[in-house]
Amino acid sequence: MLWLKAFHIIFVVTWFAGLFYLPRLFVYHVAATDPVGIERFVLMERRLFILMSIGALLALVFGIAMIVAAPEYLHTAWLQAKLILVALLIVYHLWCRRLVSALALRRPTHSARWFRWFNEVPSLLLIAIVILAVVKPALR
Repeated sequence: MLWLKAFHIIFVVTWFAGLFYLPRLFVYHVAATDPVGIERFVLMERRLFILMSIGALLALVFGIAMIVAAPEYLHTAWLQAKLILVALLIVYHLWCRRLVSALALRRPTHSARWFRWFNEVPSLLLIAIVILAVVKPALR
């Protein structure tokens, strides 16, 4: 179980590194005006999304493996709450994919200011998920 947990944490860190950096690239992308710079952001965003998706997939695989190894945890409120937040994180990840595509097509849907706020969402989710996983509060 400890090996599963170690690999889960490694790939969660990989996933979150991408979730923190990709929206920052969006901020710079929408502010860019030169074609070469814009093309560079399109390439960076696509590559980063692929890498963070691999991290996400492996984080989910090892997370599911831990649940399979200890299914009794599924009956705890802290894990149920954590899984809801992870589902929200997956929605955020998929939303990032849509934004990568829109920006690649030169269709920015939001301002740099909006992307700065969007960049804060994974931080809030990370704080809540870590507190649930470490503290394991008794929720009702």
